[in-house]
Amino acid sequence: MKMNMKPSRPIGIVGYGAYVPRYRVAAAEISRVWRQGQDTGALPVKQKSLPGADEDTITMSIEAGKNALMRADIDPALIRSVWAGSESHPYAVKPTSTVVAQALSIAPYTTAADFEFACKAGTEAMQAALGFVGSSMADYSLAIAMDTAQGRPGDALEYTAAAGGAAFIIGPAANSVAILEGSISYATDTPDFFRRSYQKYPEHGNRFTGEPAYFLHISNAVRTLLEDLELKPSDFAMAVFHQPNTKFPQKVAKQLGFTPEQIKEGLLSPFIGNTYAGASPLGFSAALDAAKPGDRLLLASFGSGAGSDALSFVVTDRIEEVRFAAPTTRSYIDREVLVDYATYARWRNKIKHH
Repeated sequence: MKMNMKPSRPIGIVGYGAYVPRYRVAAAEISRVWRQGQDTGALPVKQKSLPGADEDTITMSIEAGKNALMRADIDPALIRSVWAGSESHPYAVKPTSTVVAQALSIAPYTTAADFEFACKAGTEAMQAALGFVGSSMADYSLAIAMDTAQGRPGDALEYTAAAGGAAFIIGPAANSVAILEGSISYATDTPDFFRRSYQKYPEHGNRFTGEPAYFLHISNAVRTLLEDLELKPSDFAMAVFHQPNTKFPQKVAKQLGFTPEQIKEGLLSPFIGNTYAGASPLGFSAALDAAKPGDRLLLASFGSGAGSDALSFVVTDRIEEVRFAAPTTRSYIDREVLVDYATYARWRNKIKHH
């Protein structure tokens, strides 16, 4: 039985854009505060991105959306849905998506909704947009993957909980930079990571984090997608996996038969940490920046709770026309400004004053 989800008409990504805040806090700086500098050789990332004092998921989504519109080169009013995937929406009751739609001149004739499935909320929004356009209910849809992730002070998550993400405008294949071949999702009730209402920071069930959660879900989603599409790892120019740290994506890539060279371009976690819902979509935007016409690209997300979305795209000639119509993903990563732990803690409201 085929598991692959395919649209009823040819569709793809007509525009994409990334955004990463310029500020960074080094993992060694976090270690200095909580471990007195011990174990710096074993830190999970080099540094992580940090939203500025006036940045949140909404402001960053708007920036990524602007970049996607520049590459798509369409009238924003043609976009019939705005779906924002994040686990750090600024409001508990008020959509991120409506603010973004208004700011980008997409409103008012659009549907808008927020998605939340931990780190795969962004690819979840992408799949919804692909289905919406693929069923001909709309010609264009905007999907956003963005986060300003949280980590309890001193917790292992604090080393990687970062900020950033990407936006994708889905539309007809004729206008696309990358055409969708198919998509598959694999989801179970696996409690590896969670945050209850009114809790400020998430908790993680360590014994579930690796094999039962990340590796099981991504492996099943990717293998089934490849089987359904009758493809093998060597058919892909690049593959992007969710990046909670630097080791997990490299390990799952090896298990699935992908080479280090295939995942190199989209592996951004050493430089900016884990941008949660934005992680694999952000890596995918970097892969698109480097892709050539005819390249086949794999995107495989992971969301705690747990699930994985796997998507296959083929890059078109149009990538050469739009690649530099907006800032590249690497240009955002390269503009780093380091801050100390005290500044980071104040901006992220880890320090309260009365």
